[in-house]
Amino acid sequence: YAPGRQAPILNELSIDLPAGHTIGIVGPSGSGKSTLGRAIIGIWPNIQGEILLDGNTLDSWQRDALGPHIGFLPQDVELFEGSIAENIARFGEVDAEKVIAAAKRTGVHDMILRFANGYDTPIGDSGNQLSGGQRQRIALARALYGSPRLVVLDEPNSNLDDAGEAALLAAISDLKANGSTVFIITHRPGPLGIVDQLLVIENGRIAQHGPRAEVTAALKARSSVATPSGGTQPQTA
Repeated sequence: YAPGRQAPILNELSIDLPAGHTIGIVGPSGSGKSTLGRAIIGIWPNIQGEILLDGNTLDSWQRDALGPHIGFLPQDVELFEGSIAENIARFGEVDAEKVIAAAKRTGVHDMILRFANGYDTPIGDSGNQLSGGQRQRIALARALYGSPRLVVLDEPNSNLDDAGEAALLAAISDLKANGSTVFIITHRPGPLGIVDQLLVIENGRIAQHGPRAEVTAALKARSSVATPSGGTQPQTA
């Protein structure tokens, strides 16, 4: 639920994702995808029902204990005044080894080293010293800091060039290989080629859910039926 809104944003959702799997979340704008992403990591407060992690509700975890195991890249990237290293380390104790590992994992290590002060470079208020693509890639490194077991990426490639998107796909593949569970919310098809499952949200409900190939085939069939003869089929994601 959202404050001041009587109808729920999401309704009757039930999914189960094993560790080490990736799931793409797609659907029209306003369908509730970002709300679902925030609910999964426990930062959407008005929830009826349960989000379980390793069989335990999120509420049963101490937030300080849970935080290092979760990575989140929001749709609206927000960095904070401080150094690049401090932002990647989430303004906790800066573990240089983990900071560099996260940066290398997301393909930004060499970019950071090109700055005059490297990882100690101040990014300015809200990261205004960086381009949109640089902010997004550093925020991705922050999401992956410490190798979290649950990762939610909301429109992770919205500001990325080809090199940035290649680094993103490599990072997702690496997370999967290391047993992390990854949710990818996107309108762009790039990351969907490597997910195990697709979840289609429409009007706050599950419209399709299953293995990527099966859901993609079902969406294409539905688009074909809905498209008049001679028309242009819409994008499926």
